[in-house]
Amino acid sequence: MRITTIVSLLSASHVGLTSAFVPASNFARQSTSVSQVVDDKTEVREYFNTEGFNRWNKIYSESDDVNSVQLDIRNGHDQTIQKILNWIKADADIAGKTVCDCGCGVGSLALPLASMGAKVSASDISDAMSSEAARRAKEMGIKAKFYTSDLEGVTGRYDTVTCVDVAIHYPTDKMSEMVTHLCTLAEDRVIISFAPKTWYYVALKKVGEMFPGPSKTTRAYLHEEEVVRRALKEAGFEVAREEMTGTNFYFSRLLEAKRV
Repeated sequence: MRITTIVSLLSASHVGLTSAFVPASNFARQSTSVSQVVDDKTEVREYFNTEGFNRWNKIYSESDDVNSVQLDIRNGHDQTIQKILNWIKADADIAGKTVCDCGCGVGSLALPLASMGAKVSASDISDAMSSEAARRAKEMGIKAKFYTSDLEGVTGRYDTVTCVDVAIHYPTDKMSEMVTHLCTLAEDRVIISFAPKTWYYVALKKVGEMFPGPSKTTRAYLHEEEVVRRALKEAGFEVAREEMTGTNFYFSRLLEAKRV
């Protein structure tokens, strides 16, 4: 599930988008205990295996059956993916390299990387999402491995590890642990995106919580950029490139960190 760093925080409830990215206020105020982390995973897994899959599969496609907010989110997500691909193309060395894409969704990043010659292993907590990614790969004649796993269950060593638009579902006190785990998988590079915690996005989030809506089924978390950078540094990585994507309903800070 490309658990997108989409903070649809303002008017999504009025147009039927909702999802992982407009948090219900009664959940957002709970403490981030171990049991809550489990609950977060359960909610995300169930959501993206059912109604969430149907909704986001349309967004992550060329379907015309999307509303204006969903189209805005599609455009924002596509921009983030393209920025990563631009980095990869500029380096011109991805062919033959191993890539681990954690939270791959329907393959928005994994598929183009595989088509560029990377040896891709991609996972998602949602079986529906990873299966759709595998279906698309087969349809496109692209060789890549897709399987179902939460982020913590991913093992191995890869030249590049990507985790794009996933951190929105990780509680603040678990973010450093998540980043550290990604770094243990990477030989050379980690590419990660997250919804940045700024006064502006916090304000939008609070407004969004005032309109919970019946289908807002998962929590959403913003993260302080300094926390992410510090976790990368402590794991032996240094930020080499960065980008920010912001549309009306999509906000994503993108960092590429290399092992030093």
